[in-house]
Formats: sequence, structure tokens, C-alpha cells
Amino acid sequence: MVKCAIVILNWNGIEFLKKFLPGVLAHSTGTDINIYIADNGSDDGSAEYVAENFSSIKLIRFDKNNGFAGGYNLAIAQIEARYYVLLNSDIEVTEGWLEPMLSYLEINPDIASVQPKILSWLQREKFEYAGAAGGFIDKFGYPLCRGRIFYKTEKDEGQYNNQTDIFWSTGACMVVRAEAWKKCGGFDADFFAHMEEIDLCWRFHKSGYRVAYVPQSVVYHVGGGVLPYNSPFKTFLNFRNSLYLLYKNLPDKNFHRILFTRKILDGIAALFFLAKGEFKSFRAVWKAHMDYYRDIEQLKEKRRAAGKSEPTDFAGLILNKNIVFEFYIRRRRTFSSLKTNI
Repeated sequence: MVKCAIVILNWNGIEFLKKFLPGVLAHSTGTDINIYIADNGSDDGSAEYVAENFSSIKLIRFDKNNGFAGGYNLAIAQIEARYYVLLNSDIEVTEGWLEPMLSYLEINPDIASVQPKILSWLQREKFEYAGAAGGFIDKFGYPLCRGRIFYKTEKDEGQYNNQTDIFWSTGACMVVRAEAWKKCGGFDADFFAHMEEIDLCWRFHKSGYRVAYVPQSVVYHVGGGVLPYNSPFKTFLNFRNSLYLLYKNLPDKNFHRILFTRKILDGIAALFFLAKGEFKSFRAVWKAHMDYYRDIEQLKEKRRAAGKSEPTDFAGLILNKNIVFEFYIRRRRTFSSLKTNI
């Protein structure tokens, strides 16, 4: 068994592979590291390009797009390693990017997953939307990061250079302990894409693991490579999967109150989309809620299978705040302005 398997899930990303894969090879050397491309049914020649140009890379091919969650589940089931690195195809790694994260996992056996500092490839002095300097959620399930709240990203001025525990590590670039992945069941494939890593990290915490941010590791992320940030399908996935996430993982205490409040907030968001003439986004929120109600019996089974969840804030990693109110009403646009202890 190798120490580390870098797994890049690809779907029609040949241009990203051409641009960034040579850097992954150059900066991920070692006899105890294998690199895999898991091709999710691409029809742009991605798999053929890898097979013809990178003989050292192991290629796993699927005949259809299984989504981010399903694709990674299928790929990792075929790979034996102590640590899995889930890496987006649109990421530029840097020299020495991997070793600090692997070392941190080696000396902290209670940590299930870590992530690096994620900076924007397009605006290199700023944090990138998907992960930034480590992920958190508020009490209503809204994700945020150190360095990014909603659409607002901060300039990296060293303000988040401390190693710290976080609530979730980003699926754009995360290193996962294989033992924890298998114990907690990997991603929930029903999420398809978006927020599946938050769901998995919530299960890590409930199983007694920690999740951490390692700023000594730095990567640059293009972002929005497969689904642009303003995509109605992305809006649908984010709203639907937020409800999935809360239903599956919230403790019994205040379960119904929190879910009800979140649905009201979603309704307000949908009305804002409508008022701005963003009809596709309005329909995406509506469809997200319809799918949630359609799947409610399945979600009940998943909640039962997960067992009782004790009320906990995981040492403050779930922020006891309403980020919508903090951001839009109190105008707190940076993580540090939220006055947390993290």
C-alpha cells in the first residue's frame, strides 16, 4: 500500500489537464505517491490525452458522469493508500505543497482531513471562493470560510496563517485519512456535487475526528471550471444540498426550528432572485425544495442510520450566528469581523 494517492476527478477538463497536470507531476515526487486521473465519462478527449502523454499516471475511466461525489466514491474504492488527496483539475500546485499536510496528518492521528491555503489563480493576492483558509458553517447551514463570506473574498495579508481546526475542508483540495473515509462511508452520492465535503466532514466530527487547515501548503484555484458560480444548476445544488445536509446531521434539539428558519430564508432568497429578474435562479430554488420534499423519506432513513446526534457546536466550529444577517444587515464582510475565536 502506498502512503499517498493523488486522485484528480476529471470531466471534460482537457484544457485544465494540459495546463496544470505537469505541475502536479513536478511538485508531487516520491516513490510512495501515486497519481490517478478518474475520468467521469468525458467526451473531449481528456482520457486519451492522459493515456498518450503521461505514462506514469494511472487512469480510471467511467462510462458516464457520476458527479463529483459518486465519481470520487467509485474511484477511491479502487485505490489502496493511507491518504487520499482529492484535487480539482483546475488547481495549480506549488513546490512543497503536499508534505506539510501529510506531515500534519502523520503526527495527529485524530485528524481525518486537512486542506491547504487556497488562493485565486486569477487574482493571486486574494483567497479563492472554494475553501479559502478553511471552512465553517453557521447555525442555519450556510457555508463560509476564513477569507470568504458569500461572494466576498479577502486579500491574503497573512491574517489566516495560523494552523487551526476547521469545520470542513474543501473538496477542491483536501487530504483525507483513508481509515476515516472508509469508517464514515465517503461522500453521499445523492449530493451529486457541492457540499458533499461538508456533509462528510460533519460525519467526521460526529465520529470523533478533527478537520484542520495547514497554511504552509498553498495552491491556486481557477474555480468555476465545470459549473460557473452564477450557474442556475449550481444554485439548485447548493440550495437542495443545504437542506439535505441539515436534515441528515442536525441534532434533535431545535431540529425543526432550524430547518423551518432555513426554508424561510431560502424563500426570501428566491423572492430576491425574482425581483432582480433572475428567473432561472428563482426556479432553481423552487426545484431544490421540491426535490428535498420528494426525497424526504430517503433522508429520514439516512438520519436514522446515522444514529442520535448530540447537541454540540464542535468547539465553536459551527458558528452560533446567522451569516445572512451578519453579512447583509450588519455589513460584516470578513471572517475576522465576525468576532469569533477561530
